[in-house]
Amino acid sequence: MTINELQDNVIEEFSAFDDWMDKYALLIDLGNSLPPLEDKYKTESNLIEGCQSRVWLQADYVDGKLVFQGESDAVIVKGIVSLLINILSDHTPQEILDADLYFIEKIGLKEHLSPTRSNGLVSMVKQMRMYALAFRTKEME
Repeated sequence: MTINELQDNVIEEFSAFDDWMDKYALLIDLGNSLPPLEDKYKTESNLIEGCQSRVWLQADYVDGKLVFQGESDAVIVKGIVSLLINILSDHTPQEILDADLYFIEKIGLKEHLSPTRSNGLVSMVKQMRMYALAFRTKEME
């Protein structure tokens, strides 16, 4: 599936709920479905700066595509990490760099997060794009 198809699925899933408490519950479920990150990846270098809670993000380059793994110690943030991983993982660095992550606006995520969580979301996206840029640069060498 393309990044946009995956985003459209998320938008559809969230549009089934009108109440933000239900949407938060969906985020928590998504976070709970995220496989735990191995301790060897819970390092300072994988810790995302700018997040209120602790968020780790691991990126591996497998067969020309980035595979992300992540975890957070906060349940809602873990759900956000899960959303980003589901949408961006298993795509090429160029696809990730070209992606317009419109789902964030469409599901109302930014406006329903506290300012610090919203900053954390921006930091997570930025870090995923930095990994994509780094691996794309390696591809071109």
